[in-house]
Amino acid sequence: MIDKNLARKIKLIVSDLDGTLISDDGNLGAETKKIITELIKEGVIFSIASGRLHSAVVPVAKILSLNGPIISLDGALIKYHSSGETVFKSSLKERHVIKAINYSEEYLVNLVLCHADAIYYNDFNTIIPSLLSKFGAEYKKVDSYDAYIKNTLEIVCASDMKDSIKSIHEAFTFPMALGCSTSFFRSHSYENIFYLEIRRAGCNKGKGLKRVLKHLNLKPYNAVVMGDWYNDITLFQTRALKVAVANAIPELTRLSDYVTKGTNNEEGAAEFLEMILKAKRN
Repeated sequence: MIDKNLARKIKLIVSDLDGTLISDDGNLGAETKKIITELIKEGVIFSIASGRLHSAVVPVAKILSLNGPIISLDGALIKYHSSGETVFKSSLKERHVIKAINYSEEYLVNLVLCHADAIYYNDFNTIIPSLLSKFGAEYKKVDSYDAYIKNTLEIVCASDMKDSIKSIHEAFTFPMALGCSTSFFRSHSYENIFYLEIRRAGCNKGKGLKRVLKHLNLKPYNAVVMGDWYNDITLFQTRALKVAVANAIPELTRLSDYVTKGTNNEEGAAEFLEMILKAKRN
């Protein structure tokens, strides 16, 4: 249980999506949907913070009639799904996008450009949509990347040539490329496939939360964050009330104020949200 006085002060709830709010098969539970709808009626602002593209979160936001801005691509974009108002956007510098494209061609590495609305690929990268786990994202084939260099929020490289990916990784690591953050990792689904994600430095879910709080003129104690995975850690390093679902990684549960009994497949999020709703109504 949480303190009722603390619960009554909650004005903003920011939840991760995959592994937290929805089940492993991508469904949103009926109880979860019902409670979120009731919380919004009580004046609570509900938002989602996801690693997905903005357009891939919008269908869920519409189902829930969310009234808060969506934090997508782990904080690279903060945007309302209904009005289209952009609170924050952190596109990569055009010279960094061009540099990545040139390196991908030199090392024969697959590359795509992620925007708010879609993931763009060309004739040389037709295999990459089948290699990426970008839930709900729309893939668009283009003749050239030239018209899509601007407004790129994330670059993703994929290859079975580890050394080639590492070479590009090194080219975008300080001091070779100022203002970029990178993530190099092996695929969990495909043997011997390696990925490199490149974004503008200074973007994560935790900073996204702080930007939303400032935008809404709220304090950290007015907010709840919910999550399950490594990219939620920065959310749990803030002064908001922190809630981990039962399936969360140990690193997250150690940082949390409350751990649900149920997993994401058991609507664990609804378990906690119901406590907030009851406190609001009492």
